[in-house]
Amino acid sequence: MSNLEQTLSIIKPDAVERNLDNEIKEMFKNKGFTILKEKKIQIEKSEAERFYKVHETKPFYDDLCTYLSSGPIVVMILEKNSAVLENRALMGSTNPTEAEEGTIRKKYGISIDKNSVHGSDSIENAKIEIDFFFKD
Repeated sequence: MSNLEQTLSIIKPDAVERNLDNEIKEMFKNKGFTILKEKKIQIEKSEAERFYKVHETKPFYDDLCTYLSSGPIVVMILEKNSAVLENRALMGSTNPTEAEEGTIRKKYGISIDKNSVHGSDSIENAKIEIDFFFKD
């Protein structure tokens, strides 16, 4: 039985700025993800605020939105069996110093804020986040 899922991945401004997008995409492909769609965009702070609305009560919300809109990002739809969980595992802990060896954040993350990648945290949120960036 196939458990094919889609999830959203964002290569954040710190990683795009350091030209790591192709290396990060290779990490996804090496783990069996298919990149169904991708685009490089820059979003306005107001769009980042809508995207991260689930975090609006948290103290880091404003910084997060400012950061996500601070430079170009690469948004991708990834597909794989158990894509949401597999992507979370590949990304590693939010804090790069706590992330496991071999994870994207361990390899490329600079700090908790500049941790190079975002990934959906549930199947429900993946659908919402994919629609946010890839509505036809």
